[in-house]
Amino acid sequence: MANFVENLTDSIYKGFIDHAHGKSTRYKPQLLINNAKYNKNILSTILEELSHCDDFFFSVAFITESGLATLKALLWDLKQKGIKGRILTSTFLQFNQPNVFRELMKISNVEVKLTNLKGFHAKGYIFKHSTHYSLIVGSSNLTAQALKANYEWNVKLNSHENGEIIHHFIDQFEEVWGEAIHLTSGWIEEYEKTYQASNLPNIQNVIEHPVQYQLNSLKDAVEIVPNQMQEAALQSIQSVRAEGKDKALVISATGTGKTYLSAFDVRRFAPKKMLFIVHREQILQKAKSDFQRVLGGIDRDFGILSGTSKQSEARYLFATIQTLSKDHMLNQFDPAEFDYVLVDEVHKAGADSYVKVMEYFTPKFLMGMTATPERTDDFNIYSLFDYNIAYEIRLQEALEEDMLCPFHYFGVTDYEFNGELLDETAALAKLVTDERVEHILEKIEYYGHSGDKVRGLMFCSRKEEAIELSKVLNERGLKTVALLGNHSQEERISRVNELEKGQLDYIITVDIFNEGVDIPSINQVVMLRQTQSSIIFIQQLGRGLRKHDSKEYVTVIDFIGNYKNNYLIPVALSGDRSQNKDNIRRHTKDTCYIKGVSTINFEEIAKKQIFKSINDTKLTSFKILRDTYVELKNKIGRVPYLYDFVTYNSIDPCVIVSEMKSNYHTFLERMNEEVPSMSKYETSVLTMFSQEVLNGKRKHEIVFLKLLLERREVLQDEYVEELSITGCRTDEETLTAVERVLNLSFFTQASAKKYGEEPIVVREEEHYRFNDSIVESISRNEYFKSLVYDFIKTAEEKSRTYDCSNHLTLYQKYSRKDACKLLNWLNDESSTMYGYKPKHGTCPIFVTYHKNEDVESSVNYGDEFINQEVFRWYTRSNRTLGSQEVRKIINAVQQGLDIHLFVKKDDDEGTDFYYIGKAVPEEDSEEQTTMLNKNGKELPVVRMNMLLEHEVESSLYQYLIESN
Repeated sequence: MANFVENLTDSIYKGFIDHAHGKSTRYKPQLLINNAKYNKNILSTILEELSHCDDFFFSVAFITESGLATLKALLWDLKQKGIKGRILTSTFLQFNQPNVFRELMKISNVEVKLTNLKGFHAKGYIFKHSTHYSLIVGSSNLTAQALKANYEWNVKLNSHENGEIIHHFIDQFEEVWGEAIHLTSGWIEEYEKTYQASNLPNIQNVIEHPVQYQLNSLKDAVEIVPNQMQEAALQSIQSVRAEGKDKALVISATGTGKTYLSAFDVRRFAPKKMLFIVHREQILQKAKSDFQRVLGGIDRDFGILSGTSKQSEARYLFATIQTLSKDHMLNQFDPAEFDYVLVDEVHKAGADSYVKVMEYFTPKFLMGMTATPERTDDFNIYSLFDYNIAYEIRLQEALEEDMLCPFHYFGVTDYEFNGELLDETAALAKLVTDERVEHILEKIEYYGHSGDKVRGLMFCSRKEEAIELSKVLNERGLKTVALLGNHSQEERISRVNELEKGQLDYIITVDIFNEGVDIPSINQVVMLRQTQSSIIFIQQLGRGLRKHDSKEYVTVIDFIGNYKNNYLIPVALSGDRSQNKDNIRRHTKDTCYIKGVSTINFEEIAKKQIFKSINDTKLTSFKILRDTYVELKNKIGRVPYLYDFVTYNSIDPCVIVSEMKSNYHTFLERMNEEVPSMSKYETSVLTMFSQEVLNGKRKHEIVFLKLLLERREVLQDEYVEELSITGCRTDEETLTAVERVLNLSFFTQASAKKYGEEPIVVREEEHYRFNDSIVESISRNEYFKSLVYDFIKTAEEKSRTYDCSNHLTLYQKYSRKDACKLLNWLNDESSTMYGYKPKHGTCPIFVTYHKNEDVESSVNYGDEFINQEVFRWYTRSNRTLGSQEVRKIINAVQQGLDIHLFVKKDDDEGTDFYYIGKAVPEEDSEEQTTMLNKNGKELPVVRMNMLLEHEVESSLYQYLIESN
C-alpha cells in the first residue's frame, strides 16, 4: 500500500504540476480518445480495467445493444471468477430501447437500476481494485459508436480508497442508486407499452442497400450514383479497357455492392446486349432488379434465362450457369451476341460448365466478380482474366469505408464432454447431446442479436449433425430447418423466404451458404465447426455483413473446441499473412485492428485454445510457403518477385528467405522453377542482402546500395546528402557502422564466409563502389541484376515502418544481432551478449518475459514489469553490487551509458524482441539478493528498477505480461 501511495503521489505531481517529473507515474491522469489511425479507442481501456477489477459500477445515460455487446464476453469471464458489478441508467429522452433492457437482464452478474432523476445524463465508469479505484468520466455513453468511433473526450483518474474525489463520485452514485428502481421483466413490459423511439438521430443508422448510395435528383429521372469506393473501382476498370484489354477481375468483400458496381460499369460501357451469369437461381431476380434500378429502361429489356423462363431476346439477360451451359441452350446464341459478359461468384469458374460457356462466347468485354478468388483446389481463376485484377477491396478496407454492417464476433468455448473439449474426431453422438444443445442455446441467447427477432444461419461440420441438431432444436421450441446440398433450388429459395419473413429462426447447413446467397436481414451467424481455412471462415462470416434496416449489427458466435486449425481465426480476422506466431497471438489478445464499431471478443478459455493451436503449429513449414507461393503465382500469371508478395498482401518476404536461410533464388530453385543460373559468389551476395538488409530495419544500407546500383560509384558527400533527404541519421558512427556491414568486417568469420568473404562495397578515398565481381555480374547477368533491384525495392517498402532518424524504432522487433548492428557496434557480438552487454556507450538488455519451465534456475530471473513505466530487472547470476559491469549500469546516467530494453513474450517467438525503449536505473533501487541454481546453491544477483523513457503502449504491455 505504501508503494501505491508513493506511485500515486508521483503520478499526481506529473499530471498536475510538472509533466517532466521523472519518477514512476503509473497512475497519472490520462485523456482517452478514439483514434482509428493509431488503433486507439476508449473501449480498450474500459476492457482492460474490467479485466483486472474486483468490482465495478457504471453510471450511463444511454446504452445500445451494440455497446453492451462489446462487453459481453468479458462480463461472462468475470462471472466465472465471481466478480459482479452495477449499472445505473435511465429512460432519459427514451433513447434506451426496450431490447437493451432485455439484454441487460441476461447478464446475471450485473445488477441494473433505473433512475427517474430529471435530465439524467451522467457518463462515468468506476472500477475497484485491491489497492485503489480507477475512474473514467467524460462524454462516452455505453454505445459502440461512443466507445470506438466518435470523437469523445474522457479522463481516466486513479485514486486511493480514502481520496476525496473518488468519495464524491461514489457517494453521488450511491445516493442516486438508493432511490433508483430495480430493472425487472415486469418493468420492461410496462416500458415497452409507453416507449416511443427517440427523435434523436440514430447513431447506428443503417440502410437497406449494401452501400449508402446518393440519389442525384437534379436530372429528370432519379439516378443512383456510385460511392467513393465504386468510383475508384470504375476508373480502374476503365483503365484496363483503355490499355486494350478485354477481360478484368474485381475482388470485393461480401456485402460491398459488387452487383451495383457491375451495373454502374455496364451503364458506362452501354452494350448493345449484356449477359450476367450466376450459379444460383435465387440471385437472379435480385441482380435483375438492381440492374434495372441503375440502368433504367422498360421491363422487356431485362430478362431471365433459368428453369421455365427463357427470355433470351432481352437486352440485359440474367442466366444461371446450369441452364445456359446446356448444349441446345448455348448453341442458340451467336458467340459474339453479347458484347459485355459478367460472371458472378467467378471463383466457381473452374467447373466444366463455366469453362464451356466462357470458351463459347467472345464478348468485347468479360468481367468476373468474386469475394474470394483464392481456391482450395488447384484451379487458377486469375488466368481466365489474363491476370487483370481491376480492383480489390477486402474485409478490413470495407469495414473502414463503412460499407458493411458492423459485427460483434464472439469466440466462445465449445462444450466439454466428460471434461474434454470437442475436437475434429468427435462422434455425432457427442455433437447433439442434450448437454451440448443446452450449451449452444445458452450462448446464442446470451450473446443475442440485433433487431426484434433472430434470423440466423448455423454452420455445422457434417450433414448428419445439421439434420439431428435441427430436430433437437425444434423440440426445444425453435423453428429451424436443415438445408443441405441435395435440396433443390426451389426448396432453398422457399426456406430463405421463410427466414426473411420471420417464419424460421435458423437455417442449419454445412457449407452450401458459404457464398452466393443474399439474405441481408441475417442478424446472427453461428459457427459450430472447426475453421478449416481462412477463406471459408470469411465466407461464412460474410453471410451477415450486408446492411439492412432491421439490424444495427450482426452477432457472430464461433464455438471453439480443441481444433488444430484454431490459429486460422485471428489470421482470417486480421488479414495478417506474416506467418509470425507472435503477431497472431497479439491479434488474438489485442483486436484494435478491426475497424469501425465492429469488435472481436474471445472468452478466456477459447482464447487459450487458440494460443494452444498457435503453439502446436509450424507456421513456416515449407508446405505453407509453397502453397502461398503458388497462390500468388496463379494470381499474377508469372514467377513472382519478392516485391509482389508485398504488393499483393501475401506472406512477408523475410519469412521466405529466413526459412530458407539463404535467398529467394534458392527458394525458386526448390520450387523447381526454371530460373537462370547464378555463380556461387552471386548467390552469396544475394544471401547477404536477404539476411541482413531486406528486413529494412536500417534504411542506410538500402540507400547506399540503391545509389551504387544506379551510379556504380558514389562520393561520401553524395551518400550523406541522400540520407539527409530521406531524414536518416548522418553521424560518423552510423556511417562507419554501415560501411562495416557492407564490407563484411562487422560479421563473424563464419557469416563473412557465407556472404562471400570479399567486401561487397569497396572504399577508395572518398569514393565507394561495388567490388569488381559484383560490377561484372551486374553488367553480365540481367537475372542477378533484376533480383538485386527487386531486393532493394522490397527492402525500401519494409523500411517504411522504421524511423531512420533514430537507431531503433519503439515497439518494433529486433534480434541481438540487430541491436549490435543498429547501435553501431564494430562487430557482431550477439553470440556472447546473452541477457545484456555494456559496450560502445550502450547497453542492450534482452528479456524473455515468460521462461520455459525447463530453463535452468540460475538464468530464470524474476524480471517483470512493475507497471507500464517501471521494469524490475535482474543482472546475471554471480554478480554483486561491487561488480564492475553492475556499477557501470547503476551509474549509467553519469557515465553516459544508453540502456535499451528489449522484451519478448516467450522463447517460442524466435530471435526477435520488442524494443521497449531507453531506460535508466531508478535511484537507490539497486539491491543485492540471491537466487538458487539447479543444485540448490545460492548465487548472488543484483536487481534494480529501470525507469522507462516511454510508457509502454497499453495493448503491448497487456499482451506481454499475460501468460499464454
